[in-house]
Amino acid sequence: MIRTVIIYDITDDKRRRLLSDLLEGWGKRVNRSVFECLIPTSEKLQKLKKGIANIVEFKTDSVRVYVVCLSCVEKSEGLCNEPHPFEKDAIYFF
Repeated sequence: MIRTVIIYDITDDKRRRLLSDLLEGWGKRVNRSVFECLIPTSEKLQKLKKGIANIVEFKTDSVRVYVVCLSCVEKSEGLCNEPHPFEKDAIYFF
């Protein structure tokens, strides 16, 4: 599994909603514009990136995809009443 954190800043409401809907099918929203996703293969990650590229406007929008290694996940924590980052029970696949 490829652990990713996807962060975005989209200027247009319609594109922001489209991107949010896309990402909800791949992972869990952990903040308004931040998703934690477990991607099964590199091919699926490329598919997701293509889907993102079809939505965003590169001149005005910003999207970051961070791949997080297992040792980094082990050093991470959720504060407040949140599950541990990338906890399997916290990730939803559609």
